[in-house]
Amino acid sequence: MSGTSLDGVDVALCSIGNKRCNLLATHFIPFEESLKNKILDLIANRVSLKEIGEVDYKLALFYVKAVNELLVINKVNPLDIKAIGLHGQTLWHEPLGKYPFSMQLGNASVLAVKTKIDVVSDFRSKDIALGGQGAPLAPAFHAFLFSHLDRVAVVNIGGMANISIFKPELLGYDTGCGNVLMDIWIKENLNVVYDKDGAWAKSGQVHKDLLDSMLNDPYFLLNYPKSTGREYFNKNFLRKHLKPFGKICAKDVQATLLALTVESIAKEIKRFDIKELLVCGGGARNTFLMERLQEALDDVEVSSTQKYGVDSDNMEAMIFAWLAYKRLHCEKVNIKSVTGAKENTILGAIYAKN
Repeated sequence: MSGTSLDGVDVALCSIGNKRCNLLATHFIPFEESLKNKILDLIANRVSLKEIGEVDYKLALFYVKAVNELLVINKVNPLDIKAIGLHGQTLWHEPLGKYPFSMQLGNASVLAVKTKIDVVSDFRSKDIALGGQGAPLAPAFHAFLFSHLDRVAVVNIGGMANISIFKPELLGYDTGCGNVLMDIWIKENLNVVYDKDGAWAKSGQVHKDLLDSMLNDPYFLLNYPKSTGREYFNKNFLRKHLKPFGKICAKDVQATLLALTVESIAKEIKRFDIKELLVCGGGARNTFLMERLQEALDDVEVSSTQKYGVDSDNMEAMIFAWLAYKRLHCEKVNIKSVTGAKENTILGAIYAKN
């Protein structure tokens, strides 16, 4: 899994059955700066088909490196791996256009050939073909792990943030930005990739008018099902909302962006009868964000999924191992109530190693 934060690639080795998904080993490799910058360039600018094709191949080689390193470190024979579940790197997500689509790069055939392991990929297209958003897919896996718990919800805070609600029916959607705007702003101002523990945000003051302006953005006013990505929450989004206010202290902008993430999540959680919120993704390690989220949800217990023995850092990679298992067993994924698709269906395509 490589997500919208573009920090790197997570690989999770899982043993999966009908009622279990056990995490056996993990590995992470950070993105090379040149590859990360090229992906951001593809998202933000007019590009050629040649550039897209080359990045598709380069990403596959990067995934090959990540998978092979995990196998070597853990002394695992590729013949013992049933399949690789590959999400790929989202380049553009537009499920509501006249011709809806979601594009993930990372050539699955190259990954299959060079690892000598079958690959399951392209998990979103079938749902979109059935009228769904193709995202988020995480709620189906969150339900597999946690739906037996009473009045519990899950929020994944990566580049974007998405919530999963289990009862009375499975719901889930992107609440909006997670870490992406904070990461963009701190990179632009301090030239670091993320705000560790939310320390810079904590040093600033929330600019209430800027926060209100962003919370009134049309995306936050949409009802579910809904999903989003960097094609919406990006530098242009920031510039648009900053422009009317002139010069604002940089650390105050960072504090306000953290408040935007917190308030947009809390607003949605309050719509449901929830007593415990489990957090996963990079946001779970942002101590200030977690403190602010608890303050915003004073009658809800906020904690990491680690509380129930599920690695919050590797949850997303585990999702696509589980989805690959579902595809290999020709099992439909219970996701239509999340994405708005006409029906539940089998997701993913199999790319054979030979």
